[in-house]
Amino acid sequence: MSIEVERKFVCNANSLKTLEEIGVCVRQHQFQDRYFDTPQFDLTLRDVWLRQREGCWELKCPTAIVKGGQELQDEPSEAATLCTRYKEITNVADIHLKLKEVLKDIGEENKSPITAECCQTLTDHHGLGKAEMNCVPEDGWASAMNLVCFAEFTTMRRTFTLEEDGVNVDLDDADFGYSVGEIEVLIPEGGDMQAALDKIHRTAKKLGVAGDQAVDGKMSVYLQRNFPAHYARLLSQHILPTNLPQ
Repeated sequence: MSIEVERKFVCNANSLKTLEEIGVCVRQHQFQDRYFDTPQFDLTLRDVWLRQREGCWELKCPTAIVKGGQELQDEPSEAATLCTRYKEITNVADIHLKLKEVLKDIGEENKSPITAECCQTLTDHHGLGKAEMNCVPEDGWASAMNLVCFAEFTTMRRTFTLEEDGVNVDLDDADFGYSVGEIEVLIPEGGDMQAALDKIHRTAKKLGVAGDQAVDGKMSVYLQRNFPAHYARLLSQHILPTNLPQ
């Protein structure tokens, strides 16, 4: 399990030229993302993002700290205001455990009768590994949890590695007409968050990325265009624009 730390930026001609000078383009590829939630958007309203990328399941949820025996959300610092920090779960058994926890909380809040069924479905599949679970039809465990695909789009990505150790830069062009750059550092859970933030800050400075305003990610723009009411609700709950994974 890893923590993905990112800063998004608008890539212009100057930053692209610098990127090509200090980095190496190691990959250019196209991929499709499909995002899932309940019809009431229960997961994303809790800042939990479930997606399939090229058929593989991924779950992203906020990082947290433990204080006084209770799990609390990270307290934002000035250095981190332009970066997103998400726990990235790719092992399907671990995804199920997290979803089970979230759905149980949702059911208790909403007194929903579907919770027991969802949790039982997760329990039934818990013994399977990632490869086996990816063979379970989508309309099996996902539908049993009342999860539906609400967003689907394709991205053309160019990935650069930099001299700065452990830093990648992605340049994304989504098929709905939006482009964005991402400076990314992956650290293990419990790793040095400040070191990751420092690397991103140095890279942004080299690329001439300035300003103190967060740049929208692909999903933020997709929701704004296709689900404006949900987008407004996410804004009102301070989940957007600075806390959205890509």
